[in-house]
Amino acid sequence: MVGKLHRHPWFVASALLVPWLTLASPALLRLSGAPPSWAVLWLLPWAISDGPVSGALAGLGLGLLLDALTLDGATQIPALVLLGWWWGRLGRKGPPLERSFSLGLLALIGTFLLGLSLILQRLGLPPQLPLAGSLRTLLTQTLLTGLLAPMICSLLLLLWRQQNAPSRG
Repeated sequence: MVGKLHRHPWFVASALLVPWLTLASPALLRLSGAPPSWAVLWLLPWAISDGPVSGALAGLGLGLLLDALTLDGATQIPALVLLGWWWGRLGRKGPPLERSFSLGLLALIGTFLLGLSLILQRLGLPPQLPLAGSLRTLLTQTLLTGLLAPMICSLLLLLWRQQNAPSRG
């Protein structure tokens, strides 16, 4: 069962903020030069509120957008699709995910898996960063995303759940 969020053009268009924030990379929201994973911060509440199919499709679309920006040989698509599907299943089958700690932990895990997927893909490519630098960036980005997720994901989850709620009246 697919949710209703994809029927709202403004919510779908909000996914375009992810590549924009990735390119803009506000210095205020960086830690040791590493930005948060904007894809995880957007995809997590989307998938939880709209379900696994919509989460996987949103992960695919977001991965395509972000891969078009980098063109470095490593793709974010498989990790984002799997995370979108997993988070969508958690939102549908598990207990309601409303606590900030839960959202932060899920974002932390998701960012780590996404970054690890990229590092593993880049092992077979010509080296761009030393492995130690990649691991430091991964850990920094994971921590920053986990710290921002309770605020950002909670707001988006509240907004999107209100849109998915059945109308009264």
